[in-house]
This record gives sequence, structure tokens and C-alpha cells, in this order.
Amino acid sequence: MQNDITKALEVLKKGGVILYPTDTIWGLGCDATNPKAVERIYQIKQRSDQKSMLVLLDNPNKIPSYINEIPEIAWDLIELTDKPLTIIYAGAKNLASNLIAEDGSVGIRISEDPFNQKLIQKFQKPLVSTSANKSGERSPSNFSEISLKIIESVDYVVQWRQDDYSPSQPSSILKLGINGEIEIIRK
Repeated sequence: MQNDITKALEVLKKGGVILYPTDTIWGLGCDATNPKAVERIYQIKQRSDQKSMLVLLDNPNKIPSYINEIPEIAWDLIELTDKPLTIIYAGAKNLASNLIAEDGSVGIRISEDPFNQKLIQKFQKPLVSTSANKSGERSPSNFSEISLKIIESVDYVVQWRQDDYSPSQPSSILKLGINGEIEIIRK
């Protein structure tokens, strides 16, 4: 895993795109503060930049660096969830502008995956995470389901967990209003 972290860091620092395992499914990732890197992921996915992507962090204490005002209920949801949860917050800041939705929101997930945790800690920035597939295609549940075209389009493919065939699923997604209103986007 350490070799993958070192190589992924080199790519991320240069504005590149990585293909990596997350606590849910395999994803395409880049520096969430770099608009050119974010644009490249939209191109790889052949996806409109009107459809936002989520951000991974390693620690909930970092959320205030990227969100203006966090509804109090968010802390309870993060603490109590027993499966991966992406929360869409209003008032995104300090992220690539093309990563933030038209309404000023962004989805953030705190990853429990050990690779993600170490990579984000060392990178000291949030990572974009979006499924490793072309827009409209089925999300790959493990590395073997990722198309060769996607694999060839990135700057680094993480080796760690490529042989893990455990079924995986995308995270649940909730959208929080500034006053704590909750909208379920995906269970």
C-alpha cells in the first residue's frame, strides 16, 4: 500500500488523475482544489460538468475548511452512520469551482478506507471521488469490471485491492439544508 500512496501522491501533486479503491466502489480521483484536474475527470467520464462529483476527506474535523456553515445534525449523522454516507452541504468553499454544483453545494464523504485515509492525510487536500465508468454506464463493483478505456485514461492505477472481488455499492447520499432539513437522494 505504501508504494501506491507514494506514486498516487506524485500524480495528484502534478494535477493528474488516479484510479483507486474507496470505501465504496472504485473511483476516479484528483485534487479537489485543482479545476484543470477536475475538468479532466469530466472528460474521462464524458460527463457534463453540470453534474457535480463528491469529495473524500479523512476526518470530519476538516469539513469546516470546505463548507461555510455545517448544520448541527451533520455531526450526528456522521457519527451514527454504520455505512458510507455522502452528505451534500450548501455553501461549498475552497474547492475547484467546477466541482461545486450550481446551487453552491458539494457532497462530502468521510472515507474509512485505510488507503484513502493515508493518502488524504499525506496529500493534505480533499480528493475527488466519482465512479470509474463513463457517464451513464453501470458503476463497477470491483476492479475487474472497470473498462480498459478508463484504465488507460488515468495517470496512475492503484494496485492495492485490485484482487478484492467483494461486492461493493455506492454510498448513501443525503442533502442537508442549512436549517437541518434532510432530503434522501440515494439510500
